[in-house]
Amino acid sequence: MFGPFDRLLGKSAVTSRGAYAVVTGAGSGIGAAFAVELARRGGAVVCSDINEIAAQQTVDAVRKLGGKAVAIRCDVSQFDDVTALAAQSQDWFGAPPTLVINNAGVGAGGEGIGDMPLDDWKWTLGINLWGPIHGCHVFTPILREAGPSHAQRGIINVASAAAFGAAPGMAAYNVSKAGVLSLSETLAAELSGSGVKVTVLCPTFVKTNIVESGRITEESGEQAARLMRWIGFSAERVARICLDTHDRGALYCMPQIDAKIAWNIKRFTPQAYTRAVGLASRAGGIR
Repeated sequence: MFGPFDRLLGKSAVTSRGAYAVVTGAGSGIGAAFAVELARRGGAVVCSDINEIAAQQTVDAVRKLGGKAVAIRCDVSQFDDVTALAAQSQDWFGAPPTLVINNAGVGAGGEGIGDMPLDDWKWTLGINLWGPIHGCHVFTPILREAGPSHAQRGIINVASAAAFGAAPGMAAYNVSKAGVLSLSETLAAELSGSGVKVTVLCPTFVKTNIVESGRITEESGEQAARLMRWIGFSAERVARICLDTHDRGALYCMPQIDAKIAWNIKRFTPQAYTRAVGLASRAGGIR
């Protein structure tokens, strides 16, 4: 659609420059920030979201920058939707994508294991975990088979520091993001030497609408909203850091220092970490 593939993308070692990118959950938050930043870097972006109106708003923002983008509706929890997304994206690009960002996600929390409804578990895992599984299952062969003659290729999976944080009252969310972390690590091992880079993003608090759109108790939602306001990074900052990290070929992207500290403490003193998190949560009124 945009002319010869290599003319647009060249053969740069930098994946995010001039990418043919597919971004899920692009209607708001980090997904929208990824789409806009990729456009700034000369890319063409498929903005996918279950809310096509929101996706179109991101497309409009990209086009205001002079970028190329299209909105495609996709429910990432549905395999057929993701398969269709891949086909529609390739048709629009006129070539295989070079970067896939499995970003779509929802928030859930405020109730402990045994209290949180199983329907909330299924909803959370369906989007947060099965979404990236579907994305990796569908797009990995496409990226791998594009071959070394094409520009650099990559996958970014958006997880969270919750993947290793184990905060009480957030079991479904924690489990979903821990699964994305493991998925990304396994995929990186499997794609080693293929020319396809994998990065997993693990931020702490980011200023997005995840609290308003999730299934979170009122008290937990208020706490999360306060922390987002006080210490949260902007979605734009997180997207820039993550793309730069991916371009360097790094597997892990932890844009905030608190995530890096928690990651290292958990790795080296896991029992002490878990005990401390439990005590801190009880002191804060979380049961």
